[in-house]
This record gives sequence, C-alpha cells and structure tokens, in this order.
Amino acid sequence: MQVSEQVAHLFLLAIPIACISWTITQEELFKEPRDICTRKSESCKTLLQRKFFYVFTCEYCFSHYVTLAFVIMTQFHLLFPDWRGYIIGGFSLVWIANVYMSLFRLIRVEMKKENIKANIEKTILHEKKNKTE
Repeated sequence: MQVSEQVAHLFLLAIPIACISWTITQEELFKEPRDICTRKSESCKTLLQRKFFYVFTCEYCFSHYVTLAFVIMTQFHLLFPDWRGYIIGGFSLVWIANVYMSLFRLIRVEMKKENIKANIEKTILHEKKNKTE
C-alpha cells in the first residue's frame, strides 16, 4: 500500500475510534457505568484497579485501547510493513482520533455558548415585552 493510501486510511480509521472513545467516556448513554468507574477509580485499594477503572472515564486513555482493537481488526500499519508500522500506525491513530475529539469538544462548547446567548436574548426580550404591557 502506498503512503498516500495509508494516510487516507489513518484519517478514516480515526473517525470510528474517536466516535467510540467519545461516546463511552462522555455521552449520557454511558453515564451510569462511567459514574461507577469514576467512583472506583478514586476508591479502589490498588493502583492497578484505580487505573483500570480510570480508563473508562478518559477519552484519551480509552482511545488507546479502541485503537489497539482497530489495529488488530484491520491490520493497519503506517510506513513499515512490520511491527514498527503497527506501532507508528497505532500511535498515529490515537493522535488523529484525539484531534477529532478536541475539535468536536470545541464545536460543542461553541454551540452551547450560542444557545446560552440565544436564551439570554430571549429572556431579555420577554422581560421588555412584559414591562411594556
């Protein structure tokens, strides 16, 4: 596979990795299990147990394991056809997936800001209307 094809696969494979990592570690759908993991990551007695549960609360950490699964499933490698390519490809996928998640977070923050501004304006207009009546 040519390097240009590998890079295209890199950017495409990072999308589902980011999606899975974000959904499990951030979205309401998995809130209850994540809350349990958060508590256990703070209260378990051993370091290994705390770190195991922490993985499910951090999109960056979790993306490494999702990436490992994708590298195994797809046999994705970058630049080299041997073990070096799998390592380079894996860390590249993690990095791109986390760039995607960071961009997604920024977009969501901006959307929330716009919604808050719109609600404030709506409230102000509503109050002005009530005062004039």
